[in-house]
Amino acid sequence: MIISLVAAVDQRGGIGRANRLPWHLSDDLKHFRRLTMGHHALMGRKTYQGASGKMPGRKLIVLSRDPAFQPGDALVAGSLEAGIQLAEQAGEQELFVIGGAEVFKQALQLEEPKVQRLYLTRVHADASADVFFPAFSMDEWRITEHTEFAAGPKNDFPFTISCLQRN
Repeated sequence: MIISLVAAVDQRGGIGRANRLPWHLSDDLKHFRRLTMGHHALMGRKTYQGASGKMPGRKLIVLSRDPAFQPGDALVAGSLEAGIQLAEQAGEQELFVIGGAEVFKQALQLEEPKVQRLYLTRVHADASADVFFPAFSMDEWRITEHTEFAAGPKNDFPFTISCLQRN
């Protein structure tokens, strides 16, 4: 199974503000939907709650240490490793880890299995974020796809979507 991260970051590495995305990028949301549709999406509890159940067509795995947390539309795992195991047991081919910051950090630190892909949207703006994507070395990755988008009526800022593959 391939493990992939999907993240959008601003110029300072920001990924969120007040538990929400600090921008609206219609073209990036369409890309995210196409990419993850029909797959397992693994996220932390805060990310799940911030999404407000707006992810039909995906099998959701939510990480939570709270045994009382039992959402009706998602599986719950107590650790990243347990979440990966749930997706693997279901026969998933590509698991998408979609946040938040702590989940991204844990995923990037995995020794085995390693994250193989990073679908990274770089927002060309400072969105005054209060949550940040963890630092990582570009030396470990190569860009395999790269598409630029302009700001406009449906995109708050210009941005670039890249697919990075681990070396």
